[in-house]
Amino acid sequence: MQILIATSNPHKLDEIRAVIDDPAVELITLDALPQKIDEPVEDQDTFEANAMLKARYYAKASGMLCLADDSGLEVDALGGEPGIRSARYSGADSPRAERDAANSLALLSNLGDTPTEQRTARFVCAMALVDGRNSGGGGEPLAVVRGTLEGRILMIEEADDPAHPERGRGSNGFGYDPIVFVPDLNKTVAQLTADEKNAISHRGDAVRKMWVKVRGIFHAT
Repeated sequence: MQILIATSNPHKLDEIRAVIDDPAVELITLDALPQKIDEPVEDQDTFEANAMLKARYYAKASGMLCLADDSGLEVDALGGEPGIRSARYSGADSPRAERDAANSLALLSNLGDTPTEQRTARFVCAMALVDGRNSGGGGEPLAVVRGTLEGRILMIEEADDPAHPERGRGSNGFGYDPIVFVPDLNKTVAQLTADEKNAISHRGDAVRKMWVKVRGIFHAT
């Protein structure tokens, strides 16, 4: 069974593969398709709605079973921002690494000196599965799930280099990982090993929930 993961991000693929470790399931990304598919406009107002939009779009365009997600960070003191704008929070139009740093810096700047106990936040991953193999594919999702990872945003002085707080702590992961601290583990997400992260991450949580819902479908087709 071949499943299209609606991303070109190898980090996402690695996280999903770590959960769906089944020889009967082959996971591929958009980069593996013979044709280039333009990105859809993600104009919905929730993670779930954007995940469904992407899953329908790529399932129909590829004619494949498609798994899509929409992920981001919610910070309580900022009213849930950056939320669905997480990937473009700073407005920077630059390569991924530079954009990630700009987004983290914008978030830390907007939080300012908000005290530690008010810097609660969570990573969110909504995931949708749509079957595009039938004529006209891209219909209603077979399943939609949400995974979360609770934590808090580092104070600037907690960063390894307070002169560059956007670098946070740790060199693993991507996006906001270096500035999201997980109190139970006394580490930022970027300080976790791959196994530690997969065990608790929002994406891992969502994939496990999805896998429970659709395992029968995978093995029945």
